[in-house]
Amino acid sequence: MTGGAVAGPDGRLRCPWGLSTDDYVAYHDKEWGRPVHGDDALFERLCLEAFQSGLSWITILRRREGFRSAFADFKIASVAEFTDADKERLLADEGIIRNRAKIEATLTNARVLADWSAGELDALIWSYAPDAAKRPAPRSIADVAAVTDESTAMAKALKKRGLRFIGPTTAYALMQACGLVDDHLADCVFRGPRA
Repeated sequence: MTGGAVAGPDGRLRCPWGLSTDDYVAYHDKEWGRPVHGDDALFERLCLEAFQSGLSWITILRRREGFRSAFADFKIASVAEFTDADKERLLADEGIIRNRAKIEATLTNARVLADWSAGELDALIWSYAPDAAKRPAPRSIADVAAVTDESTAMAKALKKRGLRFIGPTTAYALMQACGLVDDHLADCVFRGPRA
């Protein structure tokens, strides 16, 4: 998919990927690119992006409720208290991606973040939001980056602080999903501020 925005069944132009399934339509229209704040909310997105690594996003999206149930709604304080028994429970949970390295990274990250001050994760992540006025709107999918200087710097900063399973590509996907950047195509009806 290298084209521009495509008309959906309702006639409105959208990013082409946002029309491939009903799940994607809902995610594209209601969530992707909208600002996300709060340590727990950002922890959830960080974890889901890490679990997505090497997989399609639809795989994660369709299991999101399973992830939320398995990981105590991604409450950092709760996940930080998970034990080895919880890890074994997670490895057997068919409602999530049962990848040992990703599960262990999620538990480690929660333990690291539990020692941070309230709002510290939010402040750190949002400190890497680029100046929107200096970013041209992508005209086609081919114009959307996979990695940027900001995502590389964010990944480096998070790793330096002890977080795992976060590289520049995962960091950029997080930036897109959480509204640090607006990568809706220029002609997409969902580009720009939304109420």
